Order: sequence, then structure tokens, then C-alpha cells
Amino acid sequence: MPPPQPLQSLIRCLDGLTALIGKTIHWMTLALVLVTCTVVVMRYLFSTGSIALQEVMIYLHATIFMLGMAWTLRQGGHVRVDVFYRTATPRTRAWIDVAGGLVLLLPLCLLIFWLSWDYVVNSWAIREKSSEGSGLPFVYLLKSLLLIMPATLLLQGLAETLRNLLFVLSPNSNQNACEQERL
Repeated sequence: MPPPQPLQSLIRCLDGLTALIGKTIHWMTLALVLVTCTVVVMRYLFSTGSIALQEVMIYLHATIFMLGMAWTLRQGGHVRVDVFYRTATPRTRAWIDVAGGLVLLLPLCLLIFWLSWDYVVNSWAIREKSSEGSGLPFVYLLKSLLLIMPATLLLQGLAETLRNLLFVLSPNSNQNACEQERL
């Protein structure tokens, strides 16, 4: 019996959102390299600097890492304890991933979101800006990543957990892991 169509559609939708974020991160990484080169050239060739450009580097760096967490999870690049996982069957791996998602990942995302909420709301309330005179007036946007990161990671974690759950509950769950990879 094939997995329910609405769940497959939800998983594809969440994967698509994460893929869009991943493509955006690729361009942000290029922008970070260009801004970094500009700061270095300004400093060493022209003996000048720009606080705003240095803060743009910080903003880009933070955005790449905070949004990159969901993309990394989608690509299977997160950290695992391979002592058991490496030798496990595809079905056992899927069960480990379901348990990890339900017991660790999803609750942690909710906790981070909950603990960050007041911090971010307060920053927005005062439209927090850089303490440097020529810095960027968007610190509140940077702090918003503390809510966006767990939200995107939670959504991708939900997709991964559902994908693995559908795999282990399907009658053909003893087949090759490649078939489980993407529904």
C-alpha cells in the first residue's frame, strides 16, 4: 500500500521550501565572499574601512549558518553517532531518525523558539540598531534569525521524521535505503 498522498505532498512542499532556502544560501555565500574581499582590499590597499560593510559580513555569515541548518538536515549532513547507525539496516536507521526527530530535534526547535521569543520581540519593539555610529540599523532583523532558524529546522525535521515514519510503516521497508531517500 503506497503512503498517503497528502503526507507525500506535505513532505515535498517542506522539502521545496528548504531547497529554496538552500539556493538562497548559495547566493548569500557568494555575496559574503565578495563583501569580505571588498573589506580586505579597502583595508590593505586604501587604508580605509567600513563598519557597515564589516557588519554586512557578520549579518551574511549569521544568516548563512542559521538558515543553513535546515538545508544541512535535508542533505543528511548533520552529526550522527555512527557507532550503531553505520551498521544498522535501513529500517533501523529510519526508526533511529524518527526517534531522534520526535525526542530530540523537534522539542529542541520548540525550546529555542520559545526561549528566543521575548529577546527578539524586545529587539523589534525598540528597532534595535548597531551600537556603532556608522553601523547598520537592523540588529532586530539579525536577531529575528533566532526565530527563523528553529522554525525552518522544525519544518524540515518534520519532513524528515514523516519521511522516515512512512518508510518504516510501509510493507516494503526492508528494501534498499535509496528507495527511502526521497518519496
